[in-house]
Amino acid sequence: MYRPKGAKKIRLLLKNYTLSDDVAFRFSSRDWHDWPLTAEKYAAWITSLDGSADLINLFMDYETFGEHQWADTGIFDFMRQLPTEISKHPAFTFKTVSEAAKAYPVADEIDMPELTSWADIERDLSAWMSNPMQFSALDTLYRLEEPVKKTQNTELLEAWRRLTVSDHFYYMCTKWFADGDVHKYFSPNESPYEAYKHFMMVLHDLTGRVYAKPGKNS
Repeated sequence: MYRPKGAKKIRLLLKNYTLSDDVAFRFSSRDWHDWPLTAEKYAAWITSLDGSADLINLFMDYETFGEHQWADTGIFDFMRQLPTEISKHPAFTFKTVSEAAKAYPVADEIDMPELTSWADIERDLSAWMSNPMQFSALDTLYRLEEPVKKTQNTELLEAWRRLTVSDHFYYMCTKWFADGDVHKYFSPNESPYEAYKHFMMVLHDLTGRVYAKPGKNS
């Protein structure tokens, strides 16, 4: 259990990204040398860490189960069996985040001056902010914030807010190799350039509605 630098009450849990990604990204990959991943095998990996840490944090997106990893991969059967396999080892129990925060003292303070994420190899914001298309889209979008708010039009404000969803900029990422494959897998667009074009067309339409004269059809 850690504490962010300068905080007194906030607790900080660090993700075991290797074990988490084994389920979130590698579970159904037949090219993975540990495929297939069974609950028994995974529990053995976890329990082999006995004595090395107070907590083993497995954090993954909720849509891992049934969307990223479809039902026919066996992900649901895996998760049903996993608690039983881990419970065979009496030294291990499950805790919610709140329970963990109360159960363990702070081991150390961590200073993280740079923004971080779970995304891509860099684990930074480059999944959303790394190329001219993304910066252009973000800049144009946020320059429209004040004009939208001044209209006091709830419909326009809702449209603008929907355009701030991070997925739009994620789809514009132009990375290659494994990271690029992940971006492409989730995108409904044919390419990052199509994602940028579609986004800017919608944003242009919204801009026209924001600056339309009162009484004029938008």
